[in-house]
Amino acid sequence: MNIDARTVENAIKRALAEDLGGGRDITTAAAIPPGAAMKAVMRARREGILCGGEIAAAAFRAVDPSLKITAHIRDGGKIAPGQDILSIEGPAASILTAERTALNFATHLSGISTMTGKYVEAVAGTKASIMCTRKTLPGLRIFQKYAVRCGGGRNHRFGLYDAVLIKDNHIAAAGGVGTAIEKALSFTEKKVKIEVEVDTMDQLKEALQHDIDVVLLDNMPADMLRLAVKMAKGKCLTEASGGITLRNVRAAAQTGVDMISIGALTHSAPALDIGLDTIL
Repeated sequence: MNIDARTVENAIKRALAEDLGGGRDITTAAAIPPGAAMKAVMRARREGILCGGEIAAAAFRAVDPSLKITAHIRDGGKIAPGQDILSIEGPAASILTAERTALNFATHLSGISTMTGKYVEAVAGTKASIMCTRKTLPGLRIFQKYAVRCGGGRNHRFGLYDAVLIKDNHIAAAGGVGTAIEKALSFTEKKVKIEVEVDTMDQLKEALQHDIDVVLLDNMPADMLRLAVKMAKGKCLTEASGGITLRNVRAAAQTGVDMISIGALTHSAPALDIGLDTIL
């Protein structure tokens, strides 16, 4: 997992604090005898691509470092219904207190990696890469972008600081495509990637007159995308975005675009059904 341990630790601390409210798990305290031991397994109930298994394990350890945890599959691996992901053994109270936090990370992130995998599979054989966007849950972006990578996708810029993306509102406020690009080129001195969003062929022609790295072709139908790709060939990379679904993503990829960015990967992926079962 290429998320640093401190970031994972801090996210788990926040999640546990939210769940415990500065107190304790009163259900477990009331119902579970002191010293009771438990064996449990985190198990897939639907097929998909795992992400967050290591984070789930860290959540259990954050509650009780004495828990014995065994991982059966790594993040990015395919999982089938009934497949064991983690085995956990130790104090029952600790396992039950950590259960929901661990599952929340695993089900949400595995949902993203699973959806990403479906898009990646849909464009197989083309040169198009499936990309995420900044349409992420506040505070969880690094985890959601990691999940996209586990599903075989690629990350777009991480934030507002690491690349220029001139969008429609920037163009309107700056006074036009060319003006916005010229200002960006002067400001950055080409030390970061510059990408420009266009939604008409006239805007594309204007953008291609400048030294940009990527042109984002927004909400263009396949025939228009194909023409835009031809115009941009040899000048910059092309990215399709807007209105992309599993039904039309292959048609978009077959136009020859280099990248396809999909906000739904992070803002609309359904959680993958993963549960925790007690081993009797």
